[in-house]
Amino acid sequence: MTSPVSTVAVVSPLDVVSAGLTAMLSHHPDRVAVVELSTGADAHDPDVILYDAVGLHQGDGADLEFYVNSTVSAVLVVSQDLRPDLAARALARGADGFFSLGVDDDELLSAVLSATPVGVGVAATSGAVGSTDAEAVGHRLGHDVGLTPREVDVLSLITQGLSNQEIAERSYLSINSVKTYIRSAYRRIGVSSRSQAVVWCLQHGFSSDRSA
Repeated sequence: MTSPVSTVAVVSPLDVVSAGLTAMLSHHPDRVAVVELSTGADAHDPDVILYDAVGLHQGDGADLEFYVNSTVSAVLVVSQDLRPDLAARALARGADGFFSLGVDDDELLSAVLSATPVGVGVAATSGAVGSTDAEAVGHRLGHDVGLTPREVDVLSLITQGLSNQEIAERSYLSINSVKTYIRSAYRRIGVSSRSQAVVWCLQHGFSSDRSA
C-alpha cells in the first residue's frame, strides 16, 4: 500500500534556506511534497511547516505564534546553528521541534515524517480530562461520520469562532493535542480548511452561538 504524501511548507526570509530545504525534500517525491502557504478563507494548512529561526532572531516571533495557534500544521523550527536561546524561544511559543540545518536528506525526511500526524485520532477518547457537554450529544452530532466526543467538542468550538489557543485553554488541552483532534475530525468530515469545517458543522447541526 502506498504511503500518503506529507505536505510541507518552508518559511524563511532567506531564499537560500528555502531553496536548500526544498531541494532536499524534492529527493523524496513519493513521501513529501513542498507547497506554498496559502491564505484566505479556504486556505489549506500543510502537514508540516519548517520555520527558519532567523525569523525569531530578526523579529518578535509573532508569525511563529500564528502558525502554532492558527493552523493545524506541525511546526518545526530549523536553525543554521543550534542556539539554545532560539530553541528555547521557539519551544516556548509552541513549536513541535527544533533542529539544525546541518541535517542530511534522510534526517530531514525523518524529522518531517515524524512530525506528520498520519493516522491520528482513530481511537475514541470519551472521558478525557476537560471534556464538555459535547460528550452527551456525541451520539447525534457527527455520529454518521464517526466523530468522537472530543472531535465534536473541538469542532463545536471552531464553529463558535475560537482559535486553537482558545480551544486549548477551554478544553484543558495542549496546542498539539488540539491540532491532532482537528486533523482527525477534518479527515472524518472530508474537509481540508477551517472555513470548510465551519460550513460542514453549520449544515450538520452545530451552533455558532458561544452561549449555546
